[in-house]
Formats: sequence, structure tokens, C-alpha cells
Amino acid sequence: MGRGLRLDQRRRRRAREGSAAVEFAMVALPFFFMMFAVLELALVFVLDSVLENAAIETGRLVRTGQAEAQSFNAAKFKTSLCSRMSIFSGDCASKVTVDVRRIPQFKNPTVPDPLSGAGFNPAVADYDGGKPGDIMLVRAWYQHTLLTPFLSQGLSKLKDGKSMLTATTAFRNEPYD
Repeated sequence: MGRGLRLDQRRRRRAREGSAAVEFAMVALPFFFMMFAVLELALVFVLDSVLENAAIETGRLVRTGQAEAQSFNAAKFKTSLCSRMSIFSGDCASKVTVDVRRIPQFKNPTVPDPLSGAGFNPAVADYDGGKPGDIMLVRAWYQHTLLTPFLSQGLSKLKDGKSMLTATTAFRNEPYD
């Protein structure tokens, strides 16, 4: 009796040997997809934070009059912003669009929106460093390509599938004259 029981146990063990591989195959794809999505979401949050800080720091050059003293234009402002993008500075110049302009008031400024139904229109962007005491609006848009498809549903998406991250800051220029 004992010998027959051992033989039966060995048969069952052999029959279950491939079950771990089958279970892994069923769970692996969703697991790795979710892990890549979490990593990409973390990358998007870091990128958004870096873009926001770069816009604030570069906007400070306008606010304090340093941009006017260095004869800034849109290209110089963009270069300065990209230099503050740390690990994302390599391809920043091709992915970012900046807009610096005077606004009449802090409450409900009427400014053109480059994100319209037709897609992204960078021609709307302008550069005007203002004068001392002017209220300024600094905006930066960064086009980022997502790898995981379902994340693009939760972000502002362009027609070409790229996601758009935006950083905005408003301030009053200091009396730097």
C-alpha cells in the first residue's frame, strides 16, 4: 500500500511541474505592463515638477530685470529654461515652447491658447519681458511621448499621440530701474 501511494504522489507531482510556468505566463504580462506604467507615471511627475521649477526660476530672470539687462528674446529665454531642466535638458529645445507676455490683471487674463481643437499652435507663443511693475505671465509647454497606452488617456493629448505638460507662473515685475 505504501509503495502504491508513493507512485501516485510522483505522478501528481509530474502533472503539476508545468503549472508554475503557466501561472507565471498568465500573470507576467499584466504585472510587467503595470510596473512599466507606474515607472512612466513617476517619470511624468518628475518631468512636470522639473518643468514647473524651470519656468519659475527662468521667470525670476524676467521679474528681477536680469532678462532685460541680458537682452533676452524668446530663444534666449528658452535656452535658459532648458538649461534648468536637469536630466531632461538634452532634447528640451525640440520639445518645449515658451510664452512670456504682459497681462492686464491677475484675475482672468485673456491670453491666446495654443492648445485648440486643431492641435498645438506654437505661433501663438510670444516673448515680451515687460517693464518694471508690469504683471507677467510665463507659460511653458513640453511635448512628451508616452510608451504605455492607457496613461495617455489621463493626460492632455495631441493628435499625434504625444502628451502635453504645461507650467505656468504669474508675477509682477520688480522695480529694477
